[in-house]
Amino acid sequence: MRRLVLPAVLMLALGACGQRADLKPRAGQDLPPPPYGSESRSKAEALLQITPQAAPERSVELRKKSEERTDDPFDLPPSDE
Repeated sequence: MRRLVLPAVLMLALGACGQRADLKPRAGQDLPPPPYGSESRSKAEALLQITPQAAPERSVELRKKSEERTDDPFDLPPSDE
């Protein structure tokens, strides 16, 4: 029983140690320079935002039953070159 208590307590302690303060650069370091053509630096929160291009949403509707596939005009055999 004691063998299970210690790992459980350690896991709870590690799970509760998350930081809830604003993100700031380390002491003596700055944020990255502004992009070319921009005069102001980006904030840390803006740099952490995921762009839609980096994580696109799924736009494919899954098939729920077997259906005949339609002819794909781009499904061509390899060329002989």
